[in-house]
Amino acid sequence: MTASPLLIRPSTDADVPAVCAIYAWHVLHATGTFELDAPDEAEMARRRDDVVGKGLPWLVAERGGRVLGFAYANRFRPRKAYRFCVEDSIYLADDARGQGSGRLLLAELMAQCEARGSRQMLAVIGDSANAASIAVHRALGFEHTGLLKAAGWKFDRWLDVVIMQRGLGLSDRAPAIDLE
Repeated sequence: MTASPLLIRPSTDADVPAVCAIYAWHVLHATGTFELDAPDEAEMARRRDDVVGKGLPWLVAERGGRVLGFAYANRFRPRKAYRFCVEDSIYLADDARGQGSGRLLLAELMAQCEARGSRQMLAVIGDSANAASIAVHRALGFEHTGLLKAAGWKFDRWLDVVIMQRGLGLSDRAPAIDLE
């Protein structure tokens, strides 16, 4: 029997409980996020609404009706000069890691951000030992651009932050055009 196909699609309000559960696992057990307290569903819904309200993508990976992961892009910084630079976030259910859904989520996220006029995508990766996240970003053309040493304290240890970057579309080879 073959597994049902993986579907990458825009998230909906109905996905918030699954997204919240996936993220909570990462908050409580992993170092990819430096958040220490798992947000509740209302907070995750608010975060999703904020991203979508800016015209940016929030995607889910689904197989057989089950959300396996999610990814979204948000403005890197709030100041207007940063409006063409986005930061990606990707989280997978623990039992869905290593199956390629993270790479597919990131590829679709990049395509959607590029279509919306973004010129740079940053990955701000919690924990320099997060080999899977670093590898998926590298496989999709991201380059290592920085390291913030001992920037976070979680699980009774200091954690570095890896910064990776990839140009989208014309990147810096032409002036930006506001689509807003």
